[in-house]
Amino acid sequence: MDSEQYAEELRKTIRKLMNELTDNVALGNAQSFDQYQRMVGQIEGLAIAEREIISLQNTSDEDE
Repeated sequence: MDSEQYAEELRKTIRKLMNELTDNVALGNAQSFDQYQRMVGQIEGLAIAEREIISLQNTSDEDE
């Protein structure tokens, strides 16, 4: 697996986790406000990671 395939698989995994967490928040599955805050923080962190991967992929594409 080359680095581009690896980055794409990682991005897909991050997106899947983000979607699962978002669904859980939307469905009210948090047991407490603390858990809700943790879930929202995880979503934010995953979104940042996904944007960084996309940015690196775009930079890599421009360099070629």
